[in-house]
Amino acid sequence: MQKITDLERTKIIQNGQKVEPTFSKTEMERRNASLRKYMAEADIDAVMFTSYHNINYYSDFLYTSFNRSYALVVTQDKHVTVSANIDAGQPWRRSFSDNIVYTDWRRDNYLHAVKKILGEAGFSNKRLGVESDHMTLEIRRKVEDALPGTDLVDISQAIMSQRMIKSDEEIELIRNGARIADLGGKAVVEAITEGVPEYEVALQGTQAMVREIARTYPHAELRDTWVWFQSGVNTDGAHNWATSRKVQRGDILSLNCFPMIAGYYTALERTLFLEEATDRHLELWQINCEVHRRGLELIKPGVRCMDIAAELNEIYREHNLVPKRTFGYGHSFGVLSHYYGREAGLELREDIETVLEPGMVVSMEPMIMIPEGEPGAGGYREHDILVIKEDGAENITGFPFGPEHNIIKR
Repeated sequence: MQKITDLERTKIIQNGQKVEPTFSKTEMERRNASLRKYMAEADIDAVMFTSYHNINYYSDFLYTSFNRSYALVVTQDKHVTVSANIDAGQPWRRSFSDNIVYTDWRRDNYLHAVKKILGEAGFSNKRLGVESDHMTLEIRRKVEDALPGTDLVDISQAIMSQRMIKSDEEIELIRNGARIADLGGKAVVEAITEGVPEYEVALQGTQAMVREIARTYPHAELRDTWVWFQSGVNTDGAHNWATSRKVQRGDILSLNCFPMIAGYYTALERTLFLEEATDRHLELWQINCEVHRRGLELIKPGVRCMDIAAELNEIYREHNLVPKRTFGYGHSFGVLSHYYGREAGLELREDIETVLEPGMVVSMEPMIMIPEGEPGAGGYREHDILVIKEDGAENITGFPFGPEHNIIKR
């Protein structure tokens, strides 16, 4: 029997060939050059990323945790993803640069791998950049124990600001995502009939999008694309998953298509009705569409996020609907999913002072919710994606919205 002390703590598993990357070498070098420039200016010796979004952004590798820890360690001359042995050679194949694998055979092999990259004791008493908004207290304590005297510096906000401005390659991927979301929306509408369960409609949209992602990006992993299709009372929350509820004539419906391409989220969200809508439903829907149209007009370079929110609030206020709002008016796009990533500094909310700049990509997505028992009950939400340019904004969502388009007749 092999002794535990004989088992490897780390491995290099370069199995197969590197896959075709999502972005060009020039693009990935640009991202990491910006990171290293920031590190030099902030006197940070190395960075240890732990989040899905930043590891993906700087390495093109999107991990699957299953309660294991992952990392990307970057210094001025090293760029190494840290992955678990269970994933074998896949992290190396998908990483922009190097990869080291840690095994399960001894406790804290994960930190042993990180120390190996940093140079063991030679890194003590230096400055290590970490993500305080993601690193767990347990991992932070273990890093402090493993690297005594090291100063852990929070870089999460500074790094977020780097991600907020998208490159031409990112915008092209997001543009394809918006196109694929429109295709998913079309498939969802085609599947809507009286008596169909929500999940069956959602499956139709998901399948259509996955197939188109595979066609457009044959080198990509096919993962995490989904549809939230909601009906009736289930439309009250923006993030309510599909259920077995069957669609009924006159139902308010919510179509939400989310294609995921290499960790990049895009979205299409629309309010619909099956066959007919009451007068109060139509009135509320039209008000929400008025807010949506005005929001699309307000998104342009030089405008503060908070000022957009303030003006749109006034439209709702005229109709006594401000208390019916459920979230901010929009958010940034890029490396994002329902379980990771968020550029909180670029949300269209009353407390965000960020000024819109060319290269940013944001949504306009007003929503109101009327509780059950009140006339017009349900959740109303529209959602478009806009690319900020030098002279305005380009709406890259093509799916129509409003009562003139989205009362589904069968």
